[in-house]
Amino acid sequence: MNSLQTNQIIEDLMKSDQSFMIDNKIFHSRLMLGTGNYRDIKEAVCSILASNASMVTVAVRRLQNSHLAPQGSILSALPLESVCLLPNTAGCTTVQEAIRVASLGNEMCKRLGQVDNKFIKLEVIADPQYLLPDPIGTLKAAEYLVNKGYSVLPYIFPDPILAKQLEEIGCSTVMPLASPIGSGQGLQNLENLQIILDTISVPVIIDAGLGTSSDAVKAIEMGASAVLVNSAIAKAQKPVMMANAIHLGVLSGRYAYLAKRMKKSDRAIPSSPSAGLPF
Repeated sequence: MNSLQTNQIIEDLMKSDQSFMIDNKIFHSRLMLGTGNYRDIKEAVCSILASNASMVTVAVRRLQNSHLAPQGSILSALPLESVCLLPNTAGCTTVQEAIRVASLGNEMCKRLGQVDNKFIKLEVIADPQYLLPDPIGTLKAAEYLVNKGYSVLPYIFPDPILAKQLEEIGCSTVMPLASPIGSGQGLQNLENLQIILDTISVPVIIDAGLGTSSDAVKAIEMGASAVLVNSAIAKAQKPVMMANAIHLGVLSGRYAYLAKRMKKSDRAIPSSPSAGLPF
């Protein structure tokens, strides 16, 4: 078998696994991007395109005073025919505020032509110092929005019990944080994250705190359906290059997850046979 045939086999195997589904909608990429913290709109759009992301988050509160789709905003520069918007309730501190902003996000999607887009990334964060999501507020807001027909993607601390409760009330995914938002600390709370990955049947998207491509590799290797990245790209010295690196990291992690790593051993195991040695 030559290298061309080998490459074709790998390509054929991966074609069937490139996509994943959220609420019956297929996404071709397992990398989702945020749109905040970039130096300018051009850098943000170039990074999104380099990442090959098929879903991007938009903080609705940033747009409330701009008629939901201001000229010169990133929304006017994105290829909305191929990129799905994920309205975000970032900055909301109460259940009521998150519900109101979710409604505005839905209206934003309709005005931009994504009339069937019912996705909402739910954040309820009342803690201004550590920016940890409010578990009770998130659960209450999620239940209300699910009952109203939204596809809810809740951002949570990696609490396996809360994740299960959110799945049971009908959330489309759960989005546990890797480490504090914007910190770049990478994957913390590995035990809790693995429990969530092992016990939740809806897609698990690792969100917040990833710092570089190796963090994305590890998250996907663990079994996450996708990762959502913002600061790691926007705050890199070369955001477009980092976007491509994390894109490749997601692919690498997925390849390794599907390949299933070797079992670990507590001792060395020779890779060459010992039989037939002259002495």
